[in-house]
Amino acid sequence: MHTVVLGTSGTTPQDVIDVARHGARVELSPEAVSALAAARAVVDALAAKPEPVYGVSTGFGALATRHISQELRAQLQRNIVRSHAAGMGPRVEREVVRALMFLRLKTVCSGHTGVRPEVAQTMADVLNAGITPVVHEYGSLGCSGDLAPLSHCALALMGEGDAEGPDGTVKPAGELLATAGIEPVELREKEGLALLNGTDGMLGMLIMALADLDTLYKSADITAALSLEALLGTEKVLEPELHAIRPHPGQGASAANMLAVLEGSGLTNHFQEEEAPRVQDAYSVRCAPQVAGAGRDTMAHARLVAERELAAAVDNPVVLRDGQVRSNGNFHGAPVAYVLDFLAIVAADLGSIAERRTDRLLDKNRSHGLPPFLADDAGVDSGLMIAQYTQAALVSEMKRLAVPASADSIPSSAMQEDHVSMGWSAARKLRTAIDNLNRIIAVELYAATRGIELRRGLTPAPASRAVIAALRAAGVEGPGPDRFLAPDLAAADAFVREGGLVAAVEPVTGPLA
Repeated sequence: MHTVVLGTSGTTPQDVIDVARHGARVELSPEAVSALAAARAVVDALAAKPEPVYGVSTGFGALATRHISQELRAQLQRNIVRSHAAGMGPRVEREVVRALMFLRLKTVCSGHTGVRPEVAQTMADVLNAGITPVVHEYGSLGCSGDLAPLSHCALALMGEGDAEGPDGTVKPAGELLATAGIEPVELREKEGLALLNGTDGMLGMLIMALADLDTLYKSADITAALSLEALLGTEKVLEPELHAIRPHPGQGASAANMLAVLEGSGLTNHFQEEEAPRVQDAYSVRCAPQVAGAGRDTMAHARLVAERELAAAVDNPVVLRDGQVRSNGNFHGAPVAYVLDFLAIVAADLGSIAERRTDRLLDKNRSHGLPPFLADDAGVDSGLMIAQYTQAALVSEMKRLAVPASADSIPSSAMQEDHVSMGWSAARKLRTAIDNLNRIIAVELYAATRGIELRRGLTPAPASRAVIAALRAAGVEGPGPDRFLAPDLAAADAFVREGGLVAAVEPVTGPLA
């Protein structure tokens, strides 16, 4: 099994994916262990002094004015974890919790948090044992970090609360630790706070969203090309010289992808042969690269933010290399929250333009010779009429999900934490938006492939033929009389979600951008 070794300088998006989704093992490098020990020595020295130091010998947040005596400090660290583990609502997905834990461990290993090496090792052991704390949907405001979600994880390290075992069964965390031979941690000064105070949940969801969107944007380029083909459109608007004079990188990449899919098509450029020839295709067809390309460029900015955050040590207070312990505001989730919201906006727009192409395929007045609703015997059969209703409902929800969470703030902690990012909420709604986008693209795929097959006597592009063959092999049926449609749509959804669409095309086109 692949092993991810954590040092002091952050980690990579692929490492996060490997640990969160594929169960990669985690190890601490000797460099990280040395940095942990050095930072801990600083915290221990400060803890021995009479002067109060935030997070070491004081309360937290609005209660930071109280100096905590030596005999109460272990209780203080236990109490912050127990009291902050106050999440409610449904359980968060396993991959999100694993990303959350791994990214918190990444910051701990930076040597800026003052956590002991043995606590960091326990975090790695829990991940490697496949133990996943139960984390709830609600509880993070995205400032002072993802406090409640991280607290539920820290609670499990203490052997308290509930967790899911490697077999998927939820049990008391203490039982799961004992079964795995892991000793619960006894937290000392600063450690409880250090385990809670980061943007790790929203960052983990951002990284996984970017990975999913990378596949979905390639998939959307493919379905846009298939729709263009089914509508007998022209690929001349995709030529590189047209996109070079408006040099947005994403736009050029999307146009190149579509052009590659359409290479060798016998269906394109028939629009001048009709009784009422078109001068140009509709926006949803002609402007597909501009819309998808703008989304791609937004993703590039989001990746830059994610990479910077992956290199960061987010905690408060932090131990600096010169031995100072300093309070700061680096835990504020604004940088991550903004790009999470940006991605929800571009995903909604990509879904919206895909739905418009689907609707055009089904409308006999705009489909240029295709049967109404792509039905076998229109009137007796309804064809894909209600598949488009489902797609439209998904698009409508995506528009609601595109309302930015980060434009909101709500004060907390007796007005000490009076401006928050709502980044966790932005990440949660983005996950829903991505699920919806996958379904929307699947419906366009279903309609476009049927439309191509109904253009009898015309030869589709080799890439299109490869898609249709793979889709049919995946259990998605082609044109014919009405049948129970939900299983076909579910199979198309799985085909896109599992990367089958991109995998079907790339052996013909070469790697898509």
